Amino acid sequence: MVHINRVDLNLFIVLDAIYREGNITRASQKLYLTQPAVSHALGRLRELLKDPLFVRQGTQMIPTPYTRQLIVPIQQALQTFEQSVNQEPLFEPFNSERRFAIGLRDVLEATVLPPLLQYLQQHAPSIEIASIRINRNDIETELTSGQIDLALDVPYAVSQQIEHCPLKLDQLVVVARQHHPAFVEKLDLENYLAQRHIIVSSRRKGLALEDVELNRMGLKRHITLRCQHYFAACKVVSETDLLVTMPEHYARLANAQFANHIWPFPLHSPQLDMHLYWHKNANKDPANQWLRQLIHQLVPQEN
Repeated sequence: MVHINRVDLNLFIVLDAIYREGNITRASQKLYLTQPAVSHALGRLRELLKDPLFVRQGTQMIPTPYTRQLIVPIQQALQTFEQSVNQEPLFEPFNSERRFAIGLRDVLEATVLPPLLQYLQQHAPSIEIASIRINRNDIETELTSGQIDLALDVPYAVSQQIEHCPLKLDQLVVVARQHHPAFVEKLDLENYLAQRHIIVSSRRKGLALEDVELNRMGLKRHITLRCQHYFAACKVVSETDLLVTMPEHYARLANAQFANHIWPFPLHSPQLDMHLYWHKNANKDPANQWLRQLIHQLVPQEN
């Protein structure tokens, strides 16, 4: 008995080529192998199957009865294998029970997750989403290891193994409580700098984007509070005269219950663009493709 786990399956490709071509030379040309390599493979297969397999008559290789009996199921098996390898894998969202892990910061969860889950509820009810907070420097490692399927974050340098595309555009705004004594009709740069501010960051120290923009002009604001979450900052703003500068989309979501006033940032600043990241190995994964396209459609874009 021949155990399949001990067989080089390439030998059967050689057997099929010799059978079809009826000649060692033409079979070697068909397989892009040397003639000695094909002859050697045939020798190994003869030893394995305990049969001559072909009998030479002049330049022709005539199959033995055993080969004629064997060739049809071998050809069918090779064809099935080739079709399986070349066939695009199917993904049916409605019937799928797949779990997707997405690297998201909390500021993006409120923007990305509600429309995503609303869509999944109707069109892919058994799919599970896990929103995972990870360090920006670990995104590439997490994607490579398969710990996460996608990540959304600011643009940053990645290797050629990581694919990415622009996804979300936003802009900075300033949030102040209603009837703030310093603002009546507008917020200008002078009034902005005269106030006390909140900086929101997961880091223990360092500047925010708005501080970088101010520093370019030789300006500096007074930071009274450093906290971890914009929601908490908006709550503080609603009860004090402090200001918080933050992305507009999340500002409108977070301040819906506080009735804070949202002002344009008093400096021209670059748009806050987010990138969607995935590993290049997922390029042909239909499930990953589907989720990327879905997120791109659902996430609001700045007009």
